[in-house]
Amino acid sequence: MIHPTPAVIGLRKSFGFGDRLGLATPGHVAACRKTDFIPIFAQQSIREMVRTKRSPEDVMADAQRAVMRTAYKADWGADADHLKTEDDVRATAAAGFTFFTFDPSDHVVNEADTMGPEELARGETALIAEGVFEGSSLRDLYLGKRFEIDNGFALTFDEPALLRAAVKYGRAVRHCARLAAALKEAAGGRPYEIEMSVDESEVPTTPLEHLFVARELKRRGVEFISLAPRFIGDFEKAVDYRGDLAAFEASIGQHVAIAKFCGPYKLSLHSGSDKFSVYPIFGRLCGEMLHVKTAGTSYLEALRVVVRVDRPFFRELVEYCRGRFATDRASYHLSTTEADVERLGGVADGDLERMFLDLNEGRQLMHVTYGSVLTLGQDARGRPFRERLMAILEKHAEMHLDFVERHFDKHLGLLLAE
Repeated sequence: MIHPTPAVIGLRKSFGFGDRLGLATPGHVAACRKTDFIPIFAQQSIREMVRTKRSPEDVMADAQRAVMRTAYKADWGADADHLKTEDDVRATAAAGFTFFTFDPSDHVVNEADTMGPEELARGETALIAEGVFEGSSLRDLYLGKRFEIDNGFALTFDEPALLRAAVKYGRAVRHCARLAAALKEAAGGRPYEIEMSVDESEVPTTPLEHLFVARELKRRGVEFISLAPRFIGDFEKAVDYRGDLAAFEASIGQHVAIAKFCGPYKLSLHSGSDKFSVYPIFGRLCGEMLHVKTAGTSYLEALRVVVRVDRPFFRELVEYCRGRFATDRASYHLSTTEADVERLGGVADGDLERMFLDLNEGRQLMHVTYGSVLTLGQDARGRPFRERLMAILEKHAEMHLDFVERHFDKHLGLLLAE
């Protein structure tokens, strides 16, 4: 039986397929059918919806059409990603989403990492004055206690570490509790799931901070199915992991143990697109208890169709994106610089695909400028880029979906590697 509406997923390993154009889901379905991952086909953040001029209803409807057209009969989910406000929660709940990713990054105080004792004390006083915590309850809950996380792995808070965690994440936890209350009301009794995300923080989430956030969410009655810490290393858009793999593995092992101790809940890997070197580690250590989120990588596979069938148009897109990069990169964590983009001029036709869809600098350029391409860009005759792009993808649908399927075969296969 085909399931035209999304379901809650629970503690089953899951994979989020972002589809910025609304055309890639049949390719996602084809890749997912070869695995036991529970897919999330409708997934888009509010930021992406604004940049692509799509509504929550648009995202949901495109996924549902693909599910029906491909006769997909297993459970699938719908992720309202990176929600920051109660209005965002209500809008996506009304559209039928079932998985809600709370993003309290605006309430995370990254400066806490470098605060001295006096600043931390002032920070605690401010939190208490705002009603974030009740007087000395934090000390009663955490100081002098030993948390036996796993065999040989225990965590304890001293006062500086406790105050640092509280100042850094206290308001973020409170904000998530407010979003959870809004979601409960908006859902009207329908089942739903919550993910807590702090992955867009500036510095990695330590094991102590992970423990603190999870326990404080639970203490406030926020039931969540997954949590996305800011892992060590760099998770940049559209490119592989940058960092020490051995250190990443050791860190993931600790985060997995904390998730089992405080939950159980799944660990979620955001900016998960193309992180091929860490997938085997993440899959092996998390087992069933994982969620991976991707987005822009499907859009890049759509551009791969363009460069294969209409190089002049692809070159137009490249030049337009080069002009938009300085503006569009502002909200992303990237290593590609404006100087790098300047050096990407004058690429020969035969090198276009490799330079802009395979190598890091070009991939990041084309990734972050998608909103401008889809809503602002026009060719020399005034025809919107989006219109031309969609026409190419519809004409070459088989090629497009083959590219998408093979791309995600690699993602999913590495997550399942022994």
